[in-house]
Amino acid sequence: MSDAIPVFLIDDDKDLLRATTQTLELAGFSVSPFHSAVEALRALRADFAGVIVSDIRMPQIDGLQLFDRVRQLDEDLPVILVTGHGDIPMAVKAIQDGAYDFIAKPFAADRLVQSVRRAAEKRRLILDNRSLREAADQAQGGLPLIGQTPAMERLRRTLQQIADTDVDVLVTGETGSGKEVVASLLHRWSRRAKGNFVALNCGALPETVIESELFGHEAGAFTGAQKKRIGRIEHSSGGTLFLDEIESMPASTQVQMLRVLEMREVTPLGTNEVRPVDLRIVAAAKIDLGDPRQRGDFREDLYYRLNVVTITIPPLRDRRDDIPLLFSYFAERAALKFKRPIPAISHDLHLYMQNHTWPGNVRELSHFAERFILGIEPTTDTGPGENQSVEDTLPLPLRIERYEAEIIRRTLESNGGDVRRTIEILGIPRKTFYDKLQRHGIVRGDFAKMSAD
Repeated sequence: MSDAIPVFLIDDDKDLLRATTQTLELAGFSVSPFHSAVEALRALRADFAGVIVSDIRMPQIDGLQLFDRVRQLDEDLPVILVTGHGDIPMAVKAIQDGAYDFIAKPFAADRLVQSVRRAAEKRRLILDNRSLREAADQAQGGLPLIGQTPAMERLRRTLQQIADTDVDVLVTGETGSGKEVVASLLHRWSRRAKGNFVALNCGALPETVIESELFGHEAGAFTGAQKKRIGRIEHSSGGTLFLDEIESMPASTQVQMLRVLEMREVTPLGTNEVRPVDLRIVAAAKIDLGDPRQRGDFREDLYYRLNVVTITIPPLRDRRDDIPLLFSYFAERAALKFKRPIPAISHDLHLYMQNHTWPGNVRELSHFAERFILGIEPTTDTGPGENQSVEDTLPLPLRIERYEAEIIRRTLESNGGDVRRTIEILGIPRKTFYDKLQRHGIVRGDFAKMSAD
């Protein structure tokens, strides 16, 4: 199987090597058997995506020496050591030094299979996290508009094609999708980059203030205008003016803005002086201004004047393959900001991010990453009309496993860690009980009070 988990199996006992290889292959693994550690090390690469299973007692290079060599190659590569009874103290020391697991001979086939599966899952998460961080670094160094989906690649190409022109641009997209990022890139990639990038949110200013902000005013133009003020339009001359939420612009201001777009000149409040401006406007709207039902009171002629080139940013839910990369980028940035290490991204967290609808788009994901770095439990609210928790998004087998682990923990806790009583209540054999402790990572001693096996 091309997608089977690779396993390097090392044992100088040919019969045991053959039998163990068959066991792992029957469990669905892709096994590469080696009679010596020397052979395995020759074939091993740092990007090995699987698990190493090795006997401890071997000639030339034993299992512990092999583990040391592997750790030098990649300290996160999982190594499972198979040991005889007399070698257990050495194996325990290896676990303390970072070996993934040790299995004492003779062992049940299921014990080995489960350990390899858990180690493989850990390896997969480690490699996923590495690749995401590398991709985020590349995106940060090159194209800040992060994404590898076809929609984002087309968007970047379009921006690069039109950036160094003076064409006005209308950017549409949902709240938090990155409209200001697009506007700033159009400015940075253009010959206007040395000029000012001036941003104004039309929905954040009252009607009595927005005209003064845009066009400027002379001293005494109105009550409180004690000194001359250069407006945002004039300040952006030679650079780029970004008008966010332009659909919120008052009707009277729209008339004046239409003249600015047509004539490329501005008249500040309180004067008849007309001042020419070297202007490029990037406007953004979170509604479809081309739809009369959504456009409402927004002037149709102003819409067509702005709509020389329209760029639409897809919502995050429509480009889910970009979510891990974006999350990794935001997590790296948050870690630097808060001076915190980046925890491993668990399988559960991946599932949550892929199933959440992200109504706040990239901005919501950025805040989510900051909470993750701060160690705050991620919220399970998934937006309007959704009542799913993280648990509800998990596959059924994983939900069953988590439920089983919780039952075992509660039973151990209620019985003070008493194994005999816990087994009686659960109604399972002792071996099965210990296998489940191992699989779920439950330490019986954590629940022990005054009990003994």
